[in-house]
Amino acid sequence: MNRGSASRRSDADASGPEHFVLELPSDLRVIEAAVGYLVGRCRAASFQGPRLDLNFRVGVTEALANAVLYGNARDPRKTVKVEVSLEPNRVVVSVADEGTGFDPGSIPDPTRPENLHAAGGRGLFLIRNLMDEMQYNERGNALRMVLLREVPPSRTGRASG
Repeated sequence: MNRGSASRRSDADASGPEHFVLELPSDLRVIEAAVGYLVGRCRAASFQGPRLDLNFRVGVTEALANAVLYGNARDPRKTVKVEVSLEPNRVVVSVADEGTGFDPGSIPDPTRPENLHAAGGRGLFLIRNLMDEMQYNERGNALRMVLLREVPPSRTGRASG
């Protein structure tokens, strides 16, 4: 795993945001180690608790798996770029693949009865319900996810660890 530019921004003070980038191969076997590394970096920045252990871990794992499997079609010549910003009240993770992209709105809801046995859509469903924000770029090959340190009032009662 190439940890890329894993360093603190020079214009950030000790309590300011920390930004770093990982470039991962299109290999499902690196996902667990990459997520473990990201969780460790979050903990080092005092971002911890059940939202990190469940919401962050599952959301990022699903995003990376989707990038490898669907975005890059497991092509070993392609990489997945992960950009992270650890901020005082939130962590922002962007996952980008080298694929052609897709329309996230075209993925059927996996909880509807007619889709319960269909392949696909569960990862996006999990990300949407575990992360506080989720947004794809226009091309559909990069996903930006935000997890707040505290559960926002509007999400109480939802799957928020």
